[in-house]
Amino acid sequence: MQHQTQHQPASIQLVPATRSHLEALLQIEQRSFVTNLISRRSFQRFIEQGIGDFTVALYEQQVVGYALVLYRRATELARLYSHAVHPDYRGQGIGNLLLQHAEANANARHCLMMRLEVKTDNHAGIQFYHQAGYVDLEIRPEYYDDESDALVLQKLLPRYMANENALAAPKMVPYLTQTTDFTCGPASLLMAMAHFDIPSTDPQHEELEIWREATTIFMTSGHGGCGPHGLARAAHKRGLGAEVYVSEAGPLLMDSVRSAEKKAIMERIQHADIAALERAKVPIHVGDYSLAQLHHDLQHGKLVLALISTYVFDESKAPHWVLICAADEHYIYINDPDQDTLPWQSPAGRQYLPIPLATFRRAFGYGKRKQRAVVVLSPPK
Repeated sequence: MQHQTQHQPASIQLVPATRSHLEALLQIEQRSFVTNLISRRSFQRFIEQGIGDFTVALYEQQVVGYALVLYRRATELARLYSHAVHPDYRGQGIGNLLLQHAEANANARHCLMMRLEVKTDNHAGIQFYHQAGYVDLEIRPEYYDDESDALVLQKLLPRYMANENALAAPKMVPYLTQTTDFTCGPASLLMAMAHFDIPSTDPQHEELEIWREATTIFMTSGHGGCGPHGLARAAHKRGLGAEVYVSEAGPLLMDSVRSAEKKAIMERIQHADIAALERAKVPIHVGDYSLAQLHHDLQHGKLVLALISTYVFDESKAPHWVLICAADEHYIYINDPDQDTLPWQSPAGRQYLPIPLATFRRAFGYGKRKQRAVVVLSPPK
């Protein structure tokens, strides 16, 4: 039986979710979705660990809907992880009320954008978000457990709506998650290749091939990572235009390597890469890569592979390559190929990830001496 209440949504109370709401939340979940349902354990974890903003809508002390928003550390991106209203209470403005509340919370946290995923065959849901001001970003094939596709949507939050330099609906650089712990550089390069219409017929194979070509063995243990000269060499080989900007001449990122034998091998590899770039007339600039230069390159249709330290994001001092896709006066937007292990995180949270300028400045560079490296990529001539 459909409940009809003339005073909704004014009579709806929005409160933080608690354990007392679990049973009602599970019922709403089961009545609202057929795949990728949030489990009792996950609901409980979100509540007990205070992960994100978890709000329930109450009507006469009964839970009739909820919204769960998650945030990524050191970024300005909010993700509407899940949002549902009990079927008996739909069409009365409760979904809008929850969504507006979620956006207000994200806006108060100084988030730039809200993102979400919805099934491509959920026409009512898509229409709902379109009416709320969300724009389509891309289709993610076989995103859900039943192999159905997801539409990713995004909305610029009110705090920045007046900023005409912000990205309301950017032309998205394709996203690719790295398939190993050590191939962030190759995965980033593959994203740039796809953007510049040099698609790979077998990305997973080519990811490892690029790694074999570009690795400089600068990790302290395990498989080695890729250096800027090797990545530029791999990009040039695949037809892209490439320029290298490094803070120091010669081999880089060897400060943490204690073995003289390993250092000697790394030097030989990097000198070989540098010599190959010089023969190919690929420019190597020694010095600072400024924000002004970054803006200039992006405005001219280029993409930028940048080496960062992950310490700002997860307190692990690891070198990591990301692809810079865009920038404005407040943010650097990156495609982060990192494969997060937390079950509530998704690729949508790592594509066009808005990083505040101050945060990016802290992350840009690696090691005690803040050695910096970028590879500027441009389409084939």
